[in-house]
Amino acid sequence: MGQYFSSLFPSYSNLPDSTSPELHLSHPTDNENKSIWNSTSAAWKDALTVPQYLEEAAYLMTVPLAKNQGMTQWILVDKRLPPDQRPLLASCETFRKRSLVSDPEGNIFESITHGIACVYCDPAYRGRGYASRMMRELSRVLPTWQTENTHRVVASVLYSDIGGRFYERLGWVPFPSHHIVFEPVASESRETVPIFDRDLPELCEIDERLVRTATMAKPVRDQRTRFAILSDCDHMRWHHSKEEFVCDRLFGKSPEVKGAVAGQPGSRVWVIWTHRFYEHPGNASGNTLYILRLVFEDQKGDTDRQDIDAMVESLKFVVQAAQAEAAEWNLHQVVLWGPSPVVAEWIAKTGIPHRAETRTEESLGCLQWYGNGESKEDDVHWLYNEKYAWC
Repeated sequence: MGQYFSSLFPSYSNLPDSTSPELHLSHPTDNENKSIWNSTSAAWKDALTVPQYLEEAAYLMTVPLAKNQGMTQWILVDKRLPPDQRPLLASCETFRKRSLVSDPEGNIFESITHGIACVYCDPAYRGRGYASRMMRELSRVLPTWQTENTHRVVASVLYSDIGGRFYERLGWVPFPSHHIVFEPVASESRETVPIFDRDLPELCEIDERLVRTATMAKPVRDQRTRFAILSDCDHMRWHHSKEEFVCDRLFGKSPEVKGAVAGQPGSRVWVIWTHRFYEHPGNASGNTLYILRLVFEDQKGDTDRQDIDAMVESLKFVVQAAQAEAAEWNLHQVVLWGPSPVVAEWIAKTGIPHRAETRTEESLGCLQWYGNGESKEDDVHWLYNEKYAWC
């Protein structure tokens, strides 16, 4: 992109200072989008070719979570220059997400959270403070961006791949980010039922009801504000749209199975997953089956030992189904983000080999809090920090 604009503006050699009042946030044109995508392709195209990545980027603007203005693109530019004739000093995207907040008494408040993604500064413009300026400008805009009716924006979140220090000094505080890794294992499990796309609306509706009634509405002694991004169907279908696009280009087919469910109605356990090909399938060292969401349908507080044993068994079955799916698609690992201490304990009880890891550099969840008056990030308990919320 730097060479592109150098040829377009051979006399534009003195770039503005990052503190200049002439810099502001704007939105890219179609031509500017193509410039951004060409620039970011080296970092984010994964196993796709550059033309395929450009096609994917345009396509992902039309799918659930992004379409109908769910996604907004941002650029930092010199406001004195017209569109298509201005250097794109930094860029990013935001996604409007439904979220819930509840107080210790269990009073629930509907809210909006903006997820920030694809923060990028062309190498030609790095070291000048443009990305920092863009993020500071964004932090001023997002608290009132795309509010719906009486719903207020309570937070913005992002997942840093450069550790926590850069974003923390700009106001996005790193939160603990953990995951569990399983190896792929080929098997023909008959203890689970596959989840297809047509099953997602009902399962996500049940999941949201459980989050509301069994977690957010429950009084707690913890005085922190509970916060959760809802794991709705739009989130799942955004990931699946990306998955299907990539697999169609790599294999000429896409995964039909979106997860697995085990157990009896009322006490089921299910996982919803997605396939991610960071590298060409012949070099699968980083390719991963991510569990987007893990749900326990039975969330009664008075669960007895027999019920726990049944849930552990169902958990074992759905994890094994994920391992089998990963093996079928030649993926290197299965990864579950954000297991609670109880879930981690139950996974240990399944006897499935696994390892627990803490993320400190890549996909580090960071939050900037806008809601609840004077409360700060330290006063927030971020629940369900799972892969579905990543964009």
